[in-house]
Amino acid sequence: MVKFDVEAARSKFPALKEDQVFLDNAGGSQILGTVIESISDYLIKSNVQFGGGYKTSQASSSRYDDGVTAGAKFLNAQKDEIAYGPSTTQLLRNLSLTFQFREGDEIVVSGIDHEANIAPWTDLAARLKLVVKWWAPREHSTNPRLLPEELKSLLSPRTRLVTCTHASNVLGTIHDVKAIAGVVHTVPQALLCVDGVSYAPHRPVDVKELGVDFYVLSWYKIFGPHVAMLYGSREAQEKMHTLGHFFNSSATLENKISLGSSSYELVQAIPPIIEYLGAPQGGSWGDVEPHESLLQSTLLGFLNSRPDVTVYGEKSADESLRLPTVSFKVAGFDSREIVETLERTTNFGLRWGAFYSNRLVYEFLKLDASGVVRVSMAHYNTLEEINSFTKALDGVITKT
Repeated sequence: MVKFDVEAARSKFPALKEDQVFLDNAGGSQILGTVIESISDYLIKSNVQFGGGYKTSQASSSRYDDGVTAGAKFLNAQKDEIAYGPSTTQLLRNLSLTFQFREGDEIVVSGIDHEANIAPWTDLAARLKLVVKWWAPREHSTNPRLLPEELKSLLSPRTRLVTCTHASNVLGTIHDVKAIAGVVHTVPQALLCVDGVSYAPHRPVDVKELGVDFYVLSWYKIFGPHVAMLYGSREAQEKMHTLGHFFNSSATLENKISLGSSSYELVQAIPPIIEYLGAPQGGSWGDVEPHESLLQSTLLGFLNSRPDVTVYGEKSADESLRLPTVSFKVAGFDSREIVETLERTTNFGLRWGAFYSNRLVYEFLKLDASGVVRVSMAHYNTLEEINSFTKALDGVITKT
């Protein structure tokens, strides 16, 4: 295997020329220079309403269509199975408005997800008088995982929807979505909606291989602009009603769920990301996983060596079990205090808190108001940065 050239990768991200060390990538990654150029070029040359017959409008239409095609390619989906929106929170909320389940139908909601994949479904249940069954790990540990076997007892012939995350935005834990989909689909009318926001920046996603019905992600966490994308299979779309105007087509997912126009300049800027990442088994993807594994192994090695540190999530650096999003608490320290001290004395950028996974952090893990310290790495982070970070962290938390 060719060693990952991190400096070559970093050269493609203009922000990395600055002196900030970005360890808050789960909150938003840095953006490729080619994406920035694409947005600028569109606004200069093609910034009109698409769908017209004149030259500039035709160029706008073509570029937007290229963005939809690229998004579909990223997930191994069809173009009519893709819709863009301002955020995953908004897309999931819109999706919830398309379902017309019957009173007494059941939905199974993960209790350890980001709230974006919880609130729409609890609100839907309240509106339609549905039964909510909470899916939470039976074992109360520092590494809670959603297990397919534990899901089985929550299903019934009246189950209509199951929701979960592909990887936790706090824990970095990877869930076996393919196995989960297999369990969900033992109920003929049940659908599976997966939050892929934290997984998609680190691994290729094939929605057909996974067998999911809906899958959502945010491009601003995958080296692109602040726009989100939802996949909905053709079969699942048959169970949706459209949110669009009565006189418009409802043939595609975009027709059904996208209210008004998407940000043309952002959608058309997706192709450079796909070009950068390359094929799922090659290109940048082919080298990212072992590099990220080295980064998380280095950080976890330090954290696990300290008896005063509790790692939340998988303690192993096994890349098949976790992603390089690492959260922890230090005994005797407030998480906010640690982060603010590091920000004040170093150039590391990281975060503390619950990260919109309040039910996980405060109810399941029962942590205090400061939550966890989260260090979230991306493939453009270097081993030197992580070694420097552990040294700086050690200086803060080692009592003299």
